[in-house]
Amino acid sequence: MPISDCEVRDPRIRRTRQALQGALRDLMLQKSFEEISVQDITDVADVNRATFYDHYTDKFSLLDAMVAGGFHKLLAERNVLFDGTCPTAASAIILATCDYLTATHSAGDCTRNSAFEPLMEAGIVTAICRTILRGVENKPVPQPLTPQIIATTAGWAIYGAVKQWFYTPERAPVSEAVPAILQLVVPILLTAGPTGPHDQVETPLLASHQA
Repeated sequence: MPISDCEVRDPRIRRTRQALQGALRDLMLQKSFEEISVQDITDVADVNRATFYDHYTDKFSLLDAMVAGGFHKLLAERNVLFDGTCPTAASAIILATCDYLTATHSAGDCTRNSAFEPLMEAGIVTAICRTILRGVENKPVPQPLTPQIIATTAGWAIYGAVKQWFYTPERAPVSEAVPAILQLVVPILLTAGPTGPHDQVETPLLASHQA
């Protein structure tokens, strides 16, 4: 399985994937996702089909990578790193999800492409889960849970809550939505316990909403 775009270090691989994702993004401005073929993508990116399949299994995996990559870029631009204890980082992840979902719909991607939204959801959730997992993967968790289960549960909880907020008529301002969603997510994150006496997860997270 090809490694995730966010883990790529080879500049040649990065350039090729950026070219393919850029080609797909350009094509989606002209036609629906269903109408776009792998040949269309490789023609615009100026690479051959064999090179495409070295990186992606099909156009769906390319779209998934494009969405996840865009969300990871947003997190990187905001210096969001979750260590399993920081409520500010958890809030930043939720805020980034709100902003990314809003921007994507504002650009009209979902209305132009019926296949885009479910794949967008999968890409965003994957990015959220990967970010959270970095913060909880070395923490003790109660059996039979695993850090992956906790990160996945938190990721879907964040995206599901944000999506419901986004589609709510006369929705609350994002400044009110983020702390409310954080309250829902905190119990999930607290399932991953501290790794040592100086790693107190519960206090800073709970204090952030009790203040």
